[in-house]
Parts: sequence; structure tokens; C-alpha cells
Amino acid sequence: MSLQPKPQLQFADWLAAERASDQGRTEFLDGEVFAMAGGSEAHNLICGNVLRELGTRFKGRPCYVYTSDMKVRIESANLGTYPDVMAVCGERRFWDERRDVITNPTLIVEVLSDSTESYDRGDKFAYYRGIPSLSAYLLLSQHRVGAELFLRQGGGDWLLRTYSDLREGVPLIALDAVLPLSEVYDKVEFGPES
Repeated sequence: MSLQPKPQLQFADWLAAERASDQGRTEFLDGEVFAMAGGSEAHNLICGNVLRELGTRFKGRPCYVYTSDMKVRIESANLGTYPDVMAVCGERRFWDERRDVITNPTLIVEVLSDSTESYDRGDKFAYYRGIPSLSAYLLLSQHRVGAELFLRQGGGDWLLRTYSDLREGVPLIALDAVLPLSEVYDKVEFGPES
């Protein structure tokens, strides 16, 4: 007896269902669909702060910052997902005329949670590295002041820089911007486990 292959969902089918749904977001990975959890207050404050700061720094410039409602498509991994924050400097490329799926982000920001931290650091970062336009990947802790910035180097390697002092700014070189940690963590209250 042989096993029958499991039917695989196509990206276009997932995208159509995702656009039509009001039941919460999912992630598409190589034919499979995974539910995405909601975020905590700290998670939402950090994302909002990053959006505000980048939006302010991009005024009058050809750079765009997107909320977690904008999807990214990674062809090399057959992945469709929702980064917490995403930015594009220069020409924006969209999956189709609906303009709700970006294919060429410059920066992706993920706020780490207990349930997604290992994925964000591991497999998801490996998938993101397959995006030719991506030059910076920023991980932000929601339990303490902490930023890990991965920068793509000329040869394709990634350089890690860490920041943990509210007086520091995270230099987003490809975006010609600095993200002050005091602003990223504005109004964020850390719990006793922090």
C-alpha cells in the first residue's frame, strides 16, 4: 500500500481565502496554512511606536512603512506572511493589482513573543534571507529593552548588532534612519519577569 500525497494548497488560493476572511490571519508556508496568534499590549505598543517613528523619519522621502496588515511574499520559500512592521525604500513591488502583498521589503521588524521567538530567530529568518531586497532584519524584545539588528553585508553574510540601552539608537543604514530605543519602548511597561 502506498501513501497518497497530501493535497497542497496553492499560494493564490490561500491569498484569496485570506482576503475574504474576517476570522483572523494565517501564514502560508509551502502549501500549508498556520494560524497566527494575537499580540500583547507590549507587542502592540512597540509595533505602533516603530510605525510612528519610521513614518516620521520617512516624511518627504520615497520610503514607506507598513503595519502587520500588509503581507509579504517570499517566492524562494513559497511563503506568505505578515511581518509586524515592514518598510520599503524606493520602488515598491506588489504581488498583484490589489497592492496588499509586498515582494521587495528593505526592512522587516518582528516583535518577539514567547510562542514565536524561536521561529522568528530560526526558520522565519532563514526564509526572510531569501528576499533579495531585504537589507535589515530587526528583532525587538517585549520583555525588556532589547533590539537585535541583522544587516546584510556585501557578500550576502549577515552582521548582528545588539542594543539594550534606552539612550541608544538602532542605525537602519539602508533606510538612512536611526530608531531611538527610547521611542521604540515609549509607554511599554515590563512585567516582573523582565
